[in-house]
Amino acid sequence: MSKDVKISKGVNIKLKGTAEKLYANPVSTSDIVIRPTDFPTLMPKLVVKVGDKVKVGSPLFYNKENDKVLFTSPIGGEVTEIKRGEKRRILEVRVKGDGADSYETFKQGDPNTLSKEEILENMLKSGVWPFVRQRPFDVIANPADEPKAIHITAIDTAPLSPDYGFIVHGQGAVFQTGLDALAKLTSGKVHLNITGDSNADEAFSGAKNVQINKISGPHPSGNVGVQVHHIDPVNKGEVVWVLRALDVLTIGKLFKEGKFDASRSIVMAGSKVKSPKYVKTIMGANVGDILKDNVEEGGRYISGNPLTGTKIPANGHLGFYDYQLTVIPEGGENRFMGWLPFIGFNGFSLSRTSFSFLSPNKEYDLDTNLNGEERAFVMTGQYEKVFPMDIYPVHLVKSMMIKDIDLMENLGVYEVAPEDFALCEYSCTSKIETQKVVREALDLVRKETA
Repeated sequence: MSKDVKISKGVNIKLKGTAEKLYANPVSTSDIVIRPTDFPTLMPKLVVKVGDKVKVGSPLFYNKENDKVLFTSPIGGEVTEIKRGEKRRILEVRVKGDGADSYETFKQGDPNTLSKEEILENMLKSGVWPFVRQRPFDVIANPADEPKAIHITAIDTAPLSPDYGFIVHGQGAVFQTGLDALAKLTSGKVHLNITGDSNADEAFSGAKNVQINKISGPHPSGNVGVQVHHIDPVNKGEVVWVLRALDVLTIGKLFKEGKFDASRSIVMAGSKVKSPKYVKTIMGANVGDILKDNVEEGGRYISGNPLTGTKIPANGHLGFYDYQLTVIPEGGENRFMGWLPFIGFNGFSLSRTSFSFLSPNKEYDLDTNLNGEERAFVMTGQYEKVFPMDIYPVHLVKSMMIKDIDLMENLGVYEVAPEDFALCEYSCTSKIETQKVVREALDLVRKETA
């Protein structure tokens, strides 16, 4: 039975630079980069070396913890660089395209006629399995697990985020194929969580073989973890698999076409982008190719959204999970008499220390300034205003900071992911890097409870 979920806690941060619902010319990229660091706790093992030729779908590396989980090349070409960090940790695998894009072939067919084992094998060999993540711990799902449910979010409420319905429009058959494949992987329900207003695309509202839930409210209502919490919470010992609707498209293409199609539509947005629009490119693409002649100087490049995305250089590359490229002002300049409240009308504040509350529909051109420095973690009530789970966020974060696993378990650590605390971090008067604290705590709990 479908559910209607209304989120009241949270806030929509309205930034300048929202993308028009138009497509720019498709962008071909000179090279792509796949970063093992995009996958928390992953221990990669290379299967290629510099100079090797690869096809689309050829393995680049695999997970040492589970050698069936492969990470494959989005383009055909040559491996030109393997970048390493401290202790020879693999940071990047770079592939230069040859323009031919020959494909590895995988099983093609209707998922309804295939067994669970055949679907799993196809997803693992092709490299689409890493799109399937799990709660708890917000890591790549273990294909040997039996999830109690699968949740797919068709909403993104983060600042300047893409409209999933606009991207999926006209691809309903491919999307349904992806849903049918996922439905074979669990004996539980497959939940498709769509927007609660009347703007849901027909590909979502008309989907079959799933339970459709309607979600409404401010950010972070689009976070799949928030949706899971309100629909069917995760308890200790349970596993739920989660995906985004755009990931389901890639899975659908695998079974429709028998190949790993790493092409994707992304949104390029932000006040430093001259003409914010949607663009068709490829996973791991060079952002310099995407934004060529369409960006102003003095911006911070972010793969993802401004709250949870990763800072990258102007010639950096899109992350594995990112369908958004954002460029906002870098900042770095001190505000005149910034220590005084109520200075200026261009600031945005959740605690009414600026006049933004008088203009709820105004769009802001915010930069990356912290407007303060890290200090003692105090109780202000700000976290509770923007955290829409039945969890005490400050108490949980403090238990994470002191590495008290028993207390973390009692306070709900199995339900959360770093992105769920992005607004807490934004509103934090103590300037705590909350998402980093959460990520480190999840890794610790996973290690100690394995």
